[in-house]
Amino acid sequence: MDAISMRVSVPVCSFRMPYAREYLETERIPPPATIYGFILSLIGETDRNRYIGSRLAIAVTRKPDVSRILRTVWRVKDKNIPPGLGNNRRPDYQELLTGLEIAVWIARGALMDQLMLLNQNPAFMHRFGGLSLGESHDLVDEVEFMPPWAGNEMGTWLIKDARGHYPLPVWVDHVGSRGTKWEQFRLEYLQLHNPSLNDPCWITIVPPVEDL
Repeated sequence: MDAISMRVSVPVCSFRMPYAREYLETERIPPPATIYGFILSLIGETDRNRYIGSRLAIAVTRKPDVSRILRTVWRVKDKNIPPGLGNNRRPDYQELLTGLEIAVWIARGALMDQLMLLNQNPAFMHRFGGLSLGESHDLVDEVEFMPPWAGNEMGTWLIKDARGHYPLPVWVDHVGSRGTKWEQFRLEYLQLHNPSLNDPCWITIVPPVEDL
């Protein structure tokens, strides 16, 4: 088997654009780094360096609706009062996606092997906490392994393209931004299929060269 696939559905989620401030916009498709983190959580892996070099392919199979809400955001403006009180909170508008469904393929390798074990024997895996895609409260509703693609289903694929209009992180520095790796992508509406070895749909998960 060259790859394993999953269909993932999320009722409510948000993938905040990096420079969004007062108006918290969301990407319309989850970044590769977010998908990678979701898969690690699914198999109960806490060391994200363990599967560096894994190859993923991502397609949106059901276009989500976009809504806007007014929420209270915590910040630190006055260290003399607790978080969430006084000047340490403010109202911000945020975009949310509802009804997102994606297809994810994981190419042959150690990460695919772990997912196959999970599919064959869920009791083999030991994980903790909720399974989310993005923020911790964006809980996943369903994960279906090896869905029976009908052969005529279409999806919006995320394809690496130096001239693409969508800069997305493939590796995130959770302490600052220096160690975050960005790549350019384009979106293309294509038939859902198991990508071949050299298919341009594959995205390799690696940190910046200086962090290797």
